[in-house]
Amino acid sequence: MQVIADAARVSRLISDLAQRIQSDMDQLGEDQDWAMVGVRSRGDELARRLAEQLGIERVGTVDITLYRDDLSEVGHQPVVRTTEIDFPIDGLHVVLVDDVLMTGRSIRAALQLLMDLGRPRRVWLTVLADRGGRELPIQPDHVGLDLSERSDEAGLRPEQRVDVLLEPTDDGDRIEVRSGAAADPAQVESIQ
Repeated sequence: MQVIADAARVSRLISDLAQRIQSDMDQLGEDQDWAMVGVRSRGDELARRLAEQLGIERVGTVDITLYRDDLSEVGHQPVVRTTEIDFPIDGLHVVLVDDVLMTGRSIRAALQLLMDLGRPRRVWLTVLADRGGRELPIQPDHVGLDLSERSDEAGLRPEQRVDVLLEPTDDGDRIEVRSGAAADPAQVESIQ
């Protein structure tokens, strides 16, 4: 395991994301209605933090377990949690927030769930870390830490995971690279 962003850097990345979202909000004008929706788990905490910085009052959480295309591979009894969106999403600009974007399959599931709930005016995708490795044509509008173009330089291999850890779920805020074999620290350091 190698930490590629400590708590201070995670805080800066979240603040940078908030500024980028605010810029989009400013361009569209004050009469637009916005909501922040996080993908369980960790995307929901990011959504809460971003909404707090931006003053967005509509904040929700989606659980994509039953919308996954690999549900049969998850296990016999996957843990299903609640989707918590207590506002209509029709006509809203929805910022969909996830911690790590890799294949795009989780985002596809989240989009399908959102469409089952209503018809947002637009969905903006915000991710704290973009790992690269897409299997679906999904691209984020806002990225905190872009590892997708530097994966070879950073020594990230396909079997390595990029994990976002956030309080209160985890014991501190950080972004880590994990795998069976440790990444070369000199190469991982180059992405900081």
